[in-house]
Amino acid sequence: MVLSKGFEVEMYTGTSRGDIIGLSDKITASLDGFIREPDSRNVEYITGPLYNYDQLLCGLVRPRLNLRQYLLQLGDYTLIPGSTLSLGGSDRFFRSDLTKKYHDYIEKNYGTKVVTASVHINIGINNPELLIQACRLIRMEAPLFLALSASSPFLDGKFTGYHSTRWYIFPNTPEEVPLFTSHTDHIQWVEKQLASGTMQNVRHLWTSVRPNGNHRPYNLNRLELRICDLVADPLALLAIMALLEARLLHLIDNPSLDPLSQKQFSITELSIISKQNEVAAAKSSLDAQLIHWQDGKTICARDWINELYEQVMPIAKQYGFSCFLSYLKKILQTGNEAQQWLQLQSVGISTRNVIFQAINNTREWEIELEEKCCPQLNT
Repeated sequence: MVLSKGFEVEMYTGTSRGDIIGLSDKITASLDGFIREPDSRNVEYITGPLYNYDQLLCGLVRPRLNLRQYLLQLGDYTLIPGSTLSLGGSDRFFRSDLTKKYHDYIEKNYGTKVVTASVHINIGINNPELLIQACRLIRMEAPLFLALSASSPFLDGKFTGYHSTRWYIFPNTPEEVPLFTSHTDHIQWVEKQLASGTMQNVRHLWTSVRPNGNHRPYNLNRLELRICDLVADPLALLAIMALLEARLLHLIDNPSLDPLSQKQFSITELSIISKQNEVAAAKSSLDAQLIHWQDGKTICARDWINELYEQVMPIAKQYGFSCFLSYLKKILQTGNEAQQWLQLQSVGISTRNVIFQAINNTREWEIELEEKCCPQLNT
């Protein structure tokens, strides 16, 4: 059976020229389904949980179309792709809610390093031990999902040297997060962090992947992949989701895929490898040279993803979502959004015009997909 799944999508708002403007107070007061972030310049919406990819596609697109219509009522405002403050504004934090102490802590301790836009991918797994096992596997392969999604090469108008500036600057908190050996291990570790103050609350676990649920860390029911940059193309995002779901179904059928089952690396060494690979993927995305957790060999991220694609495509076919997974090949061929933007810049297009073009592309994707796909679900 396919797994339940959904997205938490953060997006910037701003002018049609690409300048990011904080409007979340107006949006959340006027539209249902949108949530404030600590800084007012981005806003979040949540889909699902759903089982069907067609329904999930509409769950991604329709809130954005509704938000666009509302923004036009306010003025020349739109949604801006990318996961960092591409054209400027990183020198100042714009609080969305001055009454929240947690937001006060975030502003004082992290500043605009956390004023990023991303997508968190959630997949339902009710068995807590299986969930912790799944988190171990996806923690080791999370850099591949970052490589596919990278969309933040610019900060304050300049190329930073990283394809995912967001993940490079984002504060992993606590600084060292182990691969948990069991649900009990996870509970004990979280309780220790809360007692010592390295975590302010149960939400204050900012790592590439984490177990999540309604009463963390005790009642857990889903895996949350947090490493991905914002993926503006809905079909590309669903392809990434399909890869994640197929890999988890692969693990369920093959428990030997658990990184703790291999003998080459200790659990501490695996944590070190995962962190090194995350940094490499943030810098070079699909071209990054990574250390494979199964054999220790160096492999290009693009080649590793191709290997996984071939391994899990039969699973995607079995469960009926191979057409969504197949879109992954397009990302591998044309590059992720960061690579496409840098290619445009390399031929002389300014950073502002790159973002301006991306804004228009995103709007066109949404309209086309809504017209082609969503009406069919209402008949």
